[in-house]
Amino acid sequence: CGFFGIILKKNLVMKIISMDIMSTGVIAYYVLVASRDGLFTPILSNVENRAYADPVPQAVILTAIVIGFSIQALMLVGVMKLARDNPTLESNQIEKNNTP
Repeated sequence: CGFFGIILKKNLVMKIISMDIMSTGVIAYYVLVASRDGLFTPILSNVENRAYADPVPQAVILTAIVIGFSIQALMLVGVMKLARDNPTLESNQIEKNNTP
């Protein structure tokens, strides 16, 4: 849905929301693939030979969330700067107004 929103929508804010939806979908898919039942947290204990959960995917997902949030904030600042100079946020109108 997010990919088609980026392609089909002309409003820049809707494109940013579509990118956020696409990012959320990728993160949700990664969490679905990485989740397993019967795994324990990797803490120190006296019991050996247990199936421990790998903490690396969790760190990757947290990093992806933070990077996605910062990219979204940067894109919104860019749209705010465009909104100062243009009466609309439709991408085809902005291209038409700024083409020499």
